[in-house]
Amino acid sequence: MILYQLKCQRGHNFEAWFLNSATYDSQQSSDDVSCPHCGTTEVAKAPMAPNIARRRSEAGSDMGHDRGHDRAAGRGSEDRAQEVAEKILEAVDGLRQDVEDNCDYVGDEFAEEARRIHYGETEEHGIYGEASDEEAKELDEEGVDFFRLPYPRRRND
Repeated sequence: MILYQLKCQRGHNFEAWFLNSATYDSQQSSDDVSCPHCGTTEVAKAPMAPNIARRRSEAGSDMGHDRGHDRAAGRGSEDRAQEVAEKILEAVDGLRQDVEDNCDYVGDEFAEEARRIHYGETEEHGIYGEASDEEAKELDEEGVDFFRLPYPRRRND
């Protein structure tokens, strides 16, 4: 896995993990890499400093190895993981808000309306609503394109 620092054309900086550099190149060229802040696919690698890890024997050789430093580094990793998780949740919230702002809410009629659109019985337009697991399975089997949005997160404000 490889972590890239990316920047969109609107100036948003963010990080993304890829299997390898070829995977990044492939996804970027097919516009599958998008900014989690604004959604644009005009994204490029941002300059970043390499992170070169020293071997444990080198790290502890001249300075006496400090376990407290290891614990602090672990907390830093946990803090970074929490920060990344928060950015993912913010992106999901932004996606949900975009769908709600730009699509028609059809409630429990989602599966039927999706079929009508898929089979050309009604004009194509963005919709969102609710569907049971069984309805979603049937839509998938029929080849109807859709995706599930996660529930919005609860706010503890």
